[in-house]
Amino acid sequence: MSLATELTTSLGRSVSNTLKGSAGNLVEWYDVYVYSTFAAFFEGQFFDTHDKNSTIYVWAIFAVTFVMRPVGSWFFGRFADRYGRRAALTFSVSLMAGCSFVVAIIPTRAVFGVGAVAVLLLARLVQGFATGGEYGTSATYMSEAAVPGRRGFLSSFQYVTLVGGQVVAQLVLLVMLLTMDHDAIASWGWRVAFAIGGVAALVVFWIRRSMDESLRTETIAAVRSGEGEAARTHGSIVELFGRWWREALLVFLITAGGTLAFYIYSVNAPAQIQKAFAGSSPVAAGWINLGALAILMVLQPIGGWLSDIVGRKSLLVFFGVGGALYTWFLVTQLPKQTSAAAAFGILVVGFVILTGYTSINAVVKAQSFPMHIRALGLGIAYAVANSLFGGTAPLLYQAAAARGAVPGFIVYATIVILVSLVVYVFFLRNRGANWLDDPEEMQQRAEARRLKRAA
Repeated sequence: MSLATELTTSLGRSVSNTLKGSAGNLVEWYDVYVYSTFAAFFEGQFFDTHDKNSTIYVWAIFAVTFVMRPVGSWFFGRFADRYGRRAALTFSVSLMAGCSFVVAIIPTRAVFGVGAVAVLLLARLVQGFATGGEYGTSATYMSEAAVPGRRGFLSSFQYVTLVGGQVVAQLVLLVMLLTMDHDAIASWGWRVAFAIGGVAALVVFWIRRSMDESLRTETIAAVRSGEGEAARTHGSIVELFGRWWREALLVFLITAGGTLAFYIYSVNAPAQIQKAFAGSSPVAAGWINLGALAILMVLQPIGGWLSDIVGRKSLLVFFGVGGALYTWFLVTQLPKQTSAAAAFGILVVGFVILTGYTSINAVVKAQSFPMHIRALGLGIAYAVANSLFGGTAPLLYQAAAARGAVPGFIVYATIVILVSLVVYVFFLRNRGANWLDDPEEMQQRAEARRLKRAA
């Protein structure tokens, strides 16, 4: 059954498919962020803690896995555009489950030597591959599954569950901090955290099998037959960069500042809080991070709902201006805090600003591409920007902090956010035809531009 025809007129069916898609997103992103949440605890299991660069090595593995995201976006995007969104999403969550179980049972450095690091790196690379496919395909699916007029609200649940993955990871850590000592978490507790992600992914595998397919059934049949235009153009990298490179570049620039801010605010900042309160009250740090991330999660549907009223561009401009002005304050002041209330307030203000991007970025990117190239185009443009600017942010910050060069890192982040702000202001519109809501009109415009260039 095709959501593209009749199901997008049913709010109940749209909500059902959104929830099913969201469940998988939650688990996949838990598996991504359980690494950053527990990094300080398992660092000593893989690296010599007497080495002053051991923390940098841990975050280097976090960063290098982003290299695989564009590859995953290409593979899963092509797969989703040719054989269906549901099949691609089910496959990606299966890979995440397997890798989480592998990390949970890896022998430590004391037992396996450098092989332990190699297995950890390999598992994270495969997870990066799967995550590259998850973002683009789930953003495509949830935007297509949403009913017109509520696309902002419903598609925002991609980031509700993306942030929800971080919330669950923080909750698991907090429970362990309340019931176990630090040595127990560092010895074996972190393994339990990864195993939880593997078990949850198996549950989601079963849930996703009952999702409706948003790609037209006749399109899937045509691709499988290997005949006609669908077999040639759907999910084709040649088609993407031959005809739709402008849209891909636009999505890349939309993403650059947003993904950099996301990792500074929601990954690096909680790590800063953990470090600031490690000596005095690690439990307080857990409560601060958990509470602030829960607020960020709740803010997503509010931002999505608001965008359905005032337009997507308005929220992105709000983020761009706020991010350019606030990043310096957040990065410089958060590590100095000794008050839990002050640290919490600084983080929450940052999350309010960040919501201008996170709540609606999926639908903004999805509406930039026609259906036959949407998952591939969205996924690759996002993944490349995410790999260059997002995944490297914690590593670059750690390297800058070790060398006393944090102001330089902040200047870099501010410039990238300002570049995206320029794109939001001058290249996006609040209203007008788009590929999700008005595909026929957009196709006519695209054909008119093609004929004009040919003349």
